[in-house]
Amino acid sequence: MIEEKLTLTEKWDKTFPKSDKVDHRKVTFHNRYGITLAADMYMPKNAAVKLPAIAICGPFGAVKEQAAGLYAQIMAERGFLTVAFDPSFTGESGGQPRYVASPDINTEDFSAAVDFLSVQNNVAPDRIGILGICGWGGMALNAAASDTRIKATVASTMYDMTRVNARGYFDVMDADARYEVRKSLNAQRTVDYKNGSYQLGGGVVDPLPEDAPFYVKDYYDYYKTSRGYHERSLNSNGGWNTTSALSFMNMPILTYADEIRSAVLIIHGEKAHSCYFSKDAFQKLKGDNKELMIIPGAVHTDLYDRTDIIPFDKLTEFFNAYLV
Repeated sequence: MIEEKLTLTEKWDKTFPKSDKVDHRKVTFHNRYGITLAADMYMPKNAAVKLPAIAICGPFGAVKEQAAGLYAQIMAERGFLTVAFDPSFTGESGGQPRYVASPDINTEDFSAAVDFLSVQNNVAPDRIGILGICGWGGMALNAAASDTRIKATVASTMYDMTRVNARGYFDVMDADARYEVRKSLNAQRTVDYKNGSYQLGGGVVDPLPEDAPFYVKDYYDYYKTSRGYHERSLNSNGGWNTTSALSFMNMPILTYADEIRSAVLIIHGEKAHSCYFSKDAFQKLKGDNKELMIIPGAVHTDLYDRTDIIPFDKLTEFFNAYLV
């Protein structure tokens, strides 16, 4: 496998301060589609044994310097070797064209991270878990259904991106509405091919309309302010390629969630507009090693970076219990 040559920044450009309790370095690995992924590796200082490991990604349209990196650094402080990676086609990762999302390739990205962790000298290969945030929570569950090497999975403030693209928020789209969306997106494909470039769908709306729905205000407060803005984040800037939605409309990711045998913890905010994704996904799961944790009063983006709200003690307990 020939890895792409990536340009990785060496400066600390995260949306959170650097911890003095962990060692940090940039790493790369490839997926089975030949795309090279960029990641931040976090490891407890002075760790001398083979460690349990966690691969972390999300939210959808974010980069590893945002929420995923925060989770990774804190879980490394708690004794895990972690990698927070940029998905294919985004951030510092490779892949052309840029800013494409795919339910298949992005699920594969998690398994590629497991490939990488499995061969590290300081990782116990039979003690690897994954953690997906927002849209990558759904991808994480999809990966867990496919990849039997994954011993434990956490989905935090989860979105099912295939469902929201096919049915709209709160499932308001019917077949006729989907047909009209498909017509529009396929017309855009023709335009894109003629232009030799791909139209971007736009990130979080800016300026924020006064009548914006609550969840849009929630996203604006994270992606468009100093709280979470990052120059490489799609949501902070121009967004995904518009036509990425086509594959998500046609390829549901949670079809085999009921066949996940490994441990799963789903956490979500009680007041999050997206909470129904987690509740419905949990209903698909089987076995006494599955748990849904609802955080009282929390909204969707509270679980991106509110360290006083994200249940890190619970995450630590869960991974310690199942990465054995």
